[in-house]
Amino acid sequence: MRPLRVLRIISRMNVGEAAPQVSALMRGLDPDRFEQRLYAGPVETGEGDYRRLGAADVPVRVLPALRRSARPADNLRALTALVAAIRQFQPDLVHTHDLRGGVLGRLAAASCRVPIRVHSFHGHPLPGPLSPRGLARLVGGAEATLAWTSHALVAVSARVRDDLLAARIGRPHQYTVVPPGTSLSPVPDRDLARRALGLDGTGPVVAYVGPVTAVKRLDRILTVARAVRRTMPGVRFVVCGDGDRLAETTALALADGLDVMFLPWRPDVETVYAAADVVLLTSDQEGTPLALIEAGQAGRPVVATDVGGTAEVVRHGRTGLLCDRRDLDGLFRAVLQLLGDDDLRATMGRAALAETREAFGTPRLVAATRDLYHRLAMARGCWPTEQVEPVAALARAR
Repeated sequence: MRPLRVLRIISRMNVGEAAPQVSALMRGLDPDRFEQRLYAGPVETGEGDYRRLGAADVPVRVLPALRRSARPADNLRALTALVAAIRQFQPDLVHTHDLRGGVLGRLAAASCRVPIRVHSFHGHPLPGPLSPRGLARLVGGAEATLAWTSHALVAVSARVRDDLLAARIGRPHQYTVVPPGTSLSPVPDRDLARRALGLDGTGPVVAYVGPVTAVKRLDRILTVARAVRRTMPGVRFVVCGDGDRLAETTALALADGLDVMFLPWRPDVETVYAAADVVLLTSDQEGTPLALIEAGQAGRPVVATDVGGTAEVVRHGRTGLLCDRRDLDGLFRAVLQLLGDDDLRATMGRAALAETREAFGTPRLVAATRDLYHRLAMARGCWPTEQVEPVAALARAR
């Protein structure tokens, strides 16, 4: 039996939600069953390069034409390059993994009549609440049209799936919910972690880990930091990540006299979580936030805005606290509540560790994706192979 040929497309392997999942699938799917090839554009200046920082072992074929650009001529060059790559590899299945990669990749796959076309929504693709309405209509219309060319759509949370269906993107039977999967490295001792980061003393630490981009709303973290430090002056805030809003956010913190430690993204993020007492996320939109899964696997409680799939990771009152994204006072009070109660933090941290380790491990991501490919290949007549162990059976075995 020959392996199923899978061609993956992602616009770039920058630090964020999609690249770690793509890397896990490239590593985790059985090479005897799946012959994989990954195409990506170059990482932009100012972004963390996930290939260099966390996936040096993952083979990536870089297409310079796939670099980020809104110019029609550049998009046409990228589309032409993807068509050539598909024709050369002759895949059974094309799986696209982000917005631009999904648009160009699905157009290329459809034009080449690839038998199976899959797209993953790793985050929330629809523009945020502060975006122009025209942009929302444009993106929604494009995604709705491209959904008709897709044999399967993967959402990282049930809430993201429901939001997409409400926007008339795809049909219910097309969707499979596959949460992100990660396996955090062993978490170091708290004091050792703090020394490694250059954090002095034993005072409370609140951390954010992730891209410093507009949708993550780091301005809210600065607002919360300002309010918290008026009540608890010894609290340190740590931001670990890169992105196009890093310079602006750093300048705002300096202008306000806030004692915020800014760290570039680092492959040993477990050190940042180990140093923290609370992990904070204040986004306008999310898919299923990888940072909250990692925080749980590090045994740390979180405070987060209740957007996208955050409620599917954080059990409010059990593993962390959720607030409306507009409720800055609620975010402030939630952080204070956790910082002021050692027993509550410890209880929530233990619960978070138990839940995230089981529900969001890398093996579950790989098994769920394998099962999806198998169903599609059988249905499309591409892969006459024996039944594989389903993900439900894998869960029962554990």
